[in-house]
Amino acid sequence: MRYRKLDADGDAVFGRSSLDFISNSPETVAQAVRTRLLLLRGEWFLDVTDGTPYATEILGANTAQTYDLAIRERILDTQGVIGIVSYESVLANRALTVTATINTLYGQSTVSAAL
Repeated sequence: MRYRKLDADGDAVFGRSSLDFISNSPETVAQAVRTRLLLLRGEWFLDVTDGTPYATEILGANTAQTYDLAIRERILDTQGVIGIVSYESVLANRALTVTATINTLYGQSTVSAAL
């Protein structure tokens, strides 16, 4: 598994040849999970069925059970993820933050994303 590195702002890193990529590590899978969580359903023109279903299952009142299920499913469907060790979602001030510790093919990693 090989992924282009992202900088602190979430932008792809270019210009350093092979140093621009991460491969076969827990960090690689964690980045894949975070990227998948931030992709809105219908946003990617090559597959409009892919993405996190924010509009239909996450946004709105009284959706805690729905969004936790949708986010966990999105994490588990990521290539390289074997399972979720721990999962926490915090909704505060209209911002949802998700933190998950995952088992990957390459070891354990923690993913955190403000959605």
